[in-house]
Amino acid sequence: MTDPVEKPEHLKKTRRAFIKKTGKKLVRKIAGFQSSQSKVPDTPKIDNSHFPWLKAFTDNWEVIREEAQAVLAFRDDIPAFHELSPDQYRLSKAKHWKTFILYGFGQRMETNTKLTPKTADILSGVPNLQTAMFSILAPGYHIPAHKGVTKGILRSHLGLIIPKDREKCRIRVDDTITAWKEGEIFVFDDTYEHEVWNETDEERVILLFDFDRPMKLGGRVLNKTFLNIMKLTAFYQDPKKNLQSAEDRMEAAIRQADANMEAMSDPAG
Repeated sequence: MTDPVEKPEHLKKTRRAFIKKTGKKLVRKIAGFQSSQSKVPDTPKIDNSHFPWLKAFTDNWEVIREEAQAVLAFRDDIPAFHELSPDQYRLSKAKHWKTFILYGFGQRMETNTKLTPKTADILSGVPNLQTAMFSILAPGYHIPAHKGVTKGILRSHLGLIIPKDREKCRIRVDDTITAWKEGEIFVFDDTYEHEVWNETDEERVILLFDFDRPMKLGGRVLNKTFLNIMKLTAFYQDPKKNLQSAEDRMEAAIRQADANMEAMSDPAG
């Protein structure tokens, strides 16, 4: 006899699997149209010349790195990727891939960006920004091959803290391999298969952000409709709830750190 407490959870998993399977079919059907509507090349990597606003990141990368280093002081309180987005369990194991979210689903994370005000201000200049984070990859970790959800979104990586043996810390997008370099930025289409290696004994930190692909009107309308539908599903709702919980934990950690500093500076203490 089925435990009545377990049945709703079973139904939830079944519905989630159905939505995921159906969503993948829908994504494949609309990808061709999105490609035809694109104002930039439909290639694995896309030349920076198509995005003149990227210069703000390369001009200020050291400032952004300083703020990333400040965030790393709270390393133990930064969640792993799968703790925010449970559907990423295949890519993110244990605490090997941590993500400090600055913008989530187009919204600025006010608590987190108290630590990164300059970075957040630079990000505000990205047209149709969707998500931004410091992506922190542990030594020796490999993110297996996978594909993104929609051609309506492009992804950018800015190198901030890169292992000395940087050729062993790299990303493959389709058949193009790129080793990160501090201060360098690039854009790619994550619907092409991609995977990541950090085959060094040092941590890798980058600024990762997603933004709408520049498209003609029809593509923009479709992209907005698709994203609005996605927001109704668990693939959006679960991370949104987890983001709020993670921000609350970070706020508590910052308060505690401030209290500790005050106690240390108090001569009466």
